[in-house]
Amino acid sequence: METRAADGSFLGDLGFWVERTPVHEAAQRGETRQLQQLIESGACVNQVMVDSITPLHAASLQGQAQCVQLLLAAGAQVDARNIDGSTPLCDACASGSIECVKLLLSHGAKVNPPLYTASPLHEACMSGSSECVRLLIDVGANLEAHDCHFGTPLHVACAREHLDCVKMLLNAGANVNAAKLHETALHHAAKVKNVDLIEMLIQFGGNIYARDNRGRKPSDYTWSSSAPAKCLEHYEKTPLSLSQLCRLSLFTDLPWRDRQERLSQEHKGARRGWGSRALMLIPHDQEAPSLIPSSPAAK
Repeated sequence: METRAADGSFLGDLGFWVERTPVHEAAQRGETRQLQQLIESGACVNQVMVDSITPLHAASLQGQAQCVQLLLAAGAQVDARNIDGSTPLCDACASGSIECVKLLLSHGAKVNPPLYTASPLHEACMSGSSECVRLLIDVGANLEAHDCHFGTPLHVACAREHLDCVKMLLNAGANVNAAKLHETALHHAAKVKNVDLIEMLIQFGGNIYARDNRGRKPSDYTWSSSAPAKCLEHYEKTPLSLSQLCRLSLFTDLPWRDRQERLSQEHKGARRGWGSRALMLIPHDQEAPSLIPSSPAAK
């Protein structure tokens, strides 16, 4: 098989570029017995393909936890970069495999690798894996990591309509008004016409008047008389009260784990009007009415 030397300045000591190796094949397909035999016969577990993908990348992207474990035990470089700069942890999060994510983290994978593209947290939000998102937050993932294409993890979670991930990010303290080309998460929620998402973002302080680089507010991306348009119109006419804003401020000042313990009911159940989802800001041991009264649009 034809090979050529890899650029050490970019890839470190990863050996040579190749088209593909049996180790890559076995790792990707989850063939643990074959992979074990290859390792025992002396096959290199850090061989890179032309796109700088290592066997560990291949196994992580397919969620092959047993193969990931074998490769790590054999000395696979846990933070190797592919041609896009992604690490195996990024790929494991993209696959949504919590087992692979745990294995990589336990072997020292960086939760915040220096990237200009998608971080592990971005990838977890794209895949919609709330388990991976929670774990990454617990180990210190940067909530404001900025991808040059997608913005912050909150932008990604909103664009993909992964409400559980959005809720975790907000409860952990993600900036609800972070902007990418002046576009906020609320713009994304309006574009995908998701009323539950719109409500959640506003209850965490989302700016309904924010304008993107085209000069448009979130409401400008909704159809007139549609549910999202009526929801945004209601909040424009009925802004959050001072007491609601104070409650939100106190809640967001709590440590991440305390917030989780003090969350009330989940984001489900019958609608009692715009703003009823604000109950998620109320502690478990307190009973509180909806923070915002029902509007005619909700009936």
